[in-house]
Amino acid sequence: MSDNDASSGALVGVVGAGAWGTALANAAASSGARVVLWGRDPDAIERIRRTRENARYLPGVGLHENVTVTADLAALAEVEAALLVTPSQTARQMARALSPILPQAAPLVLCAKGIERETGCFLSDVVAEARPGAAIAVLSGPSFAADVARGLPTAVTLACRDGGLAARLATLLSGPALRIYHGDDVRGAEIGGAAKNVLAIACGGAIGRGLGESARAALIARGFAEMMRFARAYGGRPETLMGLSGLGDVVLTCSSAQSRNFAFGERLGRGASPQDAAAGKLAEGAFTASVLVALARARDVEVPIAQAVDDLVAGRVTPDEALDRLMNRPLRSEI
Repeated sequence: MSDNDASSGALVGVVGAGAWGTALANAAASSGARVVLWGRDPDAIERIRRTRENARYLPGVGLHENVTVTADLAALAEVEAALLVTPSQTARQMARALSPILPQAAPLVLCAKGIERETGCFLSDVVAEARPGAAIAVLSGPSFAADVARGLPTAVTLACRDGGLAARLATLLSGPALRIYHGDDVRGAEIGGAAKNVLAIACGGAIGRGLGESARAALIARGFAEMMRFARAYGGRPETLMGLSGLGDVVLTCSSAQSRNFAFGERLGRGASPQDAAAGKLAEGAFTASVLVALARARDVEVPIAQAVDDLVAGRVTPDEALDRLMNRPLRSEI
């Protein structure tokens, strides 16, 4: 991707026509890029093409005129950059499907937040296996698709090991109301995005159980300490976790029922089973909790809140038992 691509008219692919993919497609198009938005369901894509609206996920939000929709992956064969906006557990499958189609020079920007459950691999490593030698970036930060789609001010971060490429991608994808900061700490950015979903479930559970705002504040503070310990053990930088992809995302996701992870936890706290609590929607933290705990154990990192979430999601404990275990841990120095 050249410097000229970052200024005007670049062709950008967005893989995944859900709420977040559609919102990012509109944001990139608003900055002057030409965008190809891919979705796997031909009927749904045809409805979006005909109505110029993704009514299932973003009702009332029109599709930008610079966005073309398609159900054919081959339409991405000439893009200069691609955004992978499908669920984290499909990252390997989608990266393999895209590998023979995307130009080798086209960076792939990961927009899902999670860790591959089956292998315990971070998503950047998953994609690197499928596209060896190709550039990989991570887009993460406090953002709700509906806010971005409606042009409400939002700031996120984009990390790529090539700092110059990160800056060019940030310029390319930023829209009038979407401000993208950039950096080179891929590991820190993706850990922040994945771990905050687990913490959001814990905070939702506390509110659903009626434990109050003081309990939520304590969970946020101690959960963030867990995130910092975990990130440090796996090569993430503390300053990254203190930024948008860490602390910023924690503040948003742990304090709003718009968050699917928070809402999932809230229903768990009220006594719903994990299946009923999901309510047919994807809560990435439910998949991330177990693998995050396993990775933490492998590096001897204490993550008691993530462990409690994992046990709660797996049905090994009730909300009251999880709380009792956390409250009765040995007292220790906060630092």
